[in-house]
Amino acid sequence: MASLRPSPCALLFLFFVAMASAQLSPTFYNTSCPDVLSTIQSVVAAAVANESRMGASLLRLHFHDCFVNATRHEWELICEEANDLDDDDTQGCDGSVLLDDTANFTGEKNAFPNKNSIRGFDVVDSIKSQVEAICVQVVSCADILAVAARDSVVALGGPSYTVQLGRRDATTASLSAANSNLPPPTLSLSGLLSSFSSKGLSSIDMVALSGAHTIGSAKCSSFRNRIYNEANIDASFANSTQANCPSSGGDDNLSPLDVVTPTVFDNSYFQNLVSEKGLLHSDQQLYNGGSTDSLVTTYSEDTDTFFSDFATAMVNMGNISPLTGTDGEIRLNCRKIN
Repeated sequence: MASLRPSPCALLFLFFVAMASAQLSPTFYNTSCPDVLSTIQSVVAAAVANESRMGASLLRLHFHDCFVNATRHEWELICEEANDLDDDDTQGCDGSVLLDDTANFTGEKNAFPNKNSIRGFDVVDSIKSQVEAICVQVVSCADILAVAARDSVVALGGPSYTVQLGRRDATTASLSAANSNLPPPTLSLSGLLSSFSSKGLSSIDMVALSGAHTIGSAKCSSFRNRIYNEANIDASFANSTQANCPSSGGDDNLSPLDVVTPTVFDNSYFQNLVSEKGLLHSDQQLYNGGSTDSLVTTYSEDTDTFFSDFATAMVNMGNISPLTGTDGEIRLNCRKIN
């Protein structure tokens, strides 16, 4: 019989995650920058009021920042030479997604899932500028992303939750890691579960976090195959979506991920899945005769449960491999290292 005892490498992985998480605190800036949360909230509220889609964009920035980190397999390789581990290389929620490319550096912005897709950098710049005006080189860009994501959700009617703080900023980023770590919209359910599990996130976390697709839009190129070729899709929904996404051309045309209430953070996304109106292939995989069907049904009927699980999942995601203590740095400009 196979042993159920975790391997030394797995224990090492869990140790580093636990240590990093333990160093985060919701009161981290209470003394060093007491007005930081209200400052971030005011900028986000204004940005979302000006363009509701910006709320989804800021939330997505945090997700794309956190999800680019070392995989479990990489940790197993690391543990063979644990003394060589450089914490600055264990990217997670570390602001690495914000770094611009330079002549000597290629970061995450031009990775396939990000190029001409992620946005909101100007809002982050505005937040950072206002935060620096009250607390010089105290608040990290990584923490700004985490708080801005929460404030965006709240601004669009979603749940509030307590953000853990104390992350520091990476001094590097990885184009290849972004290309391989971020889950594409073509994934199957098993692929989604594996992708999230590799970050230490449960199936409940995965489904709840997918509920963020109750706001925002997707490009035609990311869902064309579904609306023209897949069988598990409502016919009227497919036809109406095809009007803005031709079978060829129009790759950048946008359609809302939630056609019912695209600018409100609610549980309509899950109701859409039950009606086979998920826009992305990966969306509909959550309700397609698999292990997550019952959870989708619960969320479609119970907003409070979805909101509670989403809040927990966001905190869990925010704990993916943060840099803390003296690792990394506090950037003066979120787009470049100091």
